[in-house]
Amino acid sequence: MASKARKAFFEKEGYLIVEDLLSAEEVERCQAEIHKLHQFAAGQESDGEKQQAEVARRHVQREPFAKDETQGNNLPVLRKAENTRQYSEVFRNLAQHPKLISVVQELTGSEDLLLFRSTLMFKPAFHGSSHGLHQDSAYWPMEPPNLVTVSIALNAATPENGCFKVIPKSHLWGMQSWGHIARQQGAELTDRKEVAEQQTDVPLSAGSALFFHSLMVHGSGPNTTANPRNTALYAYFSPQVKYVPKDGKPGEKTFPVVAGLGGQTELTLVAQT
Repeated sequence: MASKARKAFFEKEGYLIVEDLLSAEEVERCQAEIHKLHQFAAGQESDGEKQQAEVARRHVQREPFAKDETQGNNLPVLRKAENTRQYSEVFRNLAQHPKLISVVQELTGSEDLLLFRSTLMFKPAFHGSSHGLHQDSAYWPMEPPNLVTVSIALNAATPENGCFKVIPKSHLWGMQSWGHIARQQGAELTDRKEVAEQQTDVPLSAGSALFFHSLMVHGSGPNTTANPRNTALYAYFSPQVKYVPKDGKPGEKTFPVVAGLGGQTELTLVAQT
């Protein structure tokens, strides 16, 4: 699909699928890094990795439905790892992957890009919980709500192992009220059950990616298979988007610059009122 056609599709539907964004070798590198992060979570690091592992442990979250269960080699069952760019060179570099950045620049219409979020979402075999339908911008302190998120499949993502679900064109609904984002191991939950019938699965091959608008209604199902479903998530925005924190949040926040802005490495945004 040509560049103009991709942007037109994204603006109309609220999402875009890019096949084979990453090579097989890049996917393998990401999978190896995920294994290492699980080792860090279990305290299985070398002396030279201790500082990196300590930072990583502050940002990982166990899968609550797995309780104290472990995987092979006594590795924990994790649900996610936030702020991956702080402790993983692999995922810090992935956030600035040239092919990824090119698509986001195309979709935002901006050469200058900042990184809002860098996360790994895990759906462990038999344990990966569902994630209820929601809009990201309903929970993010950024205005206007015009960010682009990319979900990169690091394993094949299928309806059986909890691939993304989206509601096409829902980014045109404007901001909705969602309340609690419900999670459970079985059927998907949401505070907005009346919209659930409109959702459609987005299966992806390993290395392929789903780009979507931050107002796109999306969620995911549980993983009922013996295979994990791991995803690298990044959210980007242009400098035209402002930081508008909720009550009690800091009056300024510093974001990494991933493209443009004269080669700056970060930019501090002062809260807009």
